[in-house]
Amino acid sequence: MSIADRYAQLAESFLARIRATPDHLWEAKSPCQSWTARDVVAHVINGHRGILALVHRTPPSAAHGVAVSPMADAPAVEAGADLAVAFTACRDDMLAMLRDPALASRRLPGGPLGPVPVEHAADVIGSLEMLGHTWDLARATGGDEVLDSDAVARTHQALIQHHAGLLATGAFDPSTPVPEGADAQTEFLCFIGRRP
Repeated sequence: MSIADRYAQLAESFLARIRATPDHLWEAKSPCQSWTARDVVAHVINGHRGILALVHRTPPSAAHGVAVSPMADAPAVEAGADLAVAFTACRDDMLAMLRDPALASRRLPGGPLGPVPVEHAADVIGSLEMLGHTWDLARATGGDEVLDSDAVARTHQALIQHHAGLLATGAFDPSTPVPEGADAQTEFLCFIGRRP
């Protein structure tokens, strides 16, 4: 399976949780920092825009009622913004980039993996973000918390060697203790600083 296809699967799972969120739960507290469910989705949208801006060498811009902020933050969201529409637009742009060999091979300037091609960053850090925030959104809203087991295993293994780099960015929480008898998903979530 290609990196683009792996990303598409994770994005579809995230989008399903967005679409399943009732309006009255967008202000629900999430496990992610001090963010609400709405903040989690806005952060993911903003992160997509930031990566795409680096690849295309243009500044990110607000769209679909979601503002722009530093990539580690959650931008403001206008009242009535349709977050499913906003995320779908970013997903489509990300897929187009990952399916263009010239763009996908462009090196990012740095980050926890170092100066790697954007497709590699999308496959490792992007998978971490999509899996972690899919779970955050589901936990905040009482949704389906089950993540793709193959993606969890692949991403966890890929991240182990980069753990110090992730923590050095200040955007990731330290790992939490793994409960005895934990399954692979719980181990992964504890590794990325969640308390499942």
